[in-house]
Amino acid sequence: MLAAATIILGLIPLLSDVFFVNMSVTTMAGLGFASLLTLVVAPTLYAIFFKIHRER
Repeated sequence: MLAAATIILGLIPLLSDVFFVNMSVTTMAGLGFASLLTLVVAPTLYAIFFKIHRER
């Protein structure tokens, strides 16, 4: 997560450059979406498939 956040923040200066704006937006969106999938969707699907329930 820290590596993705660092890359996303590091690409912000490229948003003002006409030549690199498409690459930077695509990379930032892809890393953000992949981080979301890794942190939320993957554990949720794992819990559903293997019927893992939280203890009360």
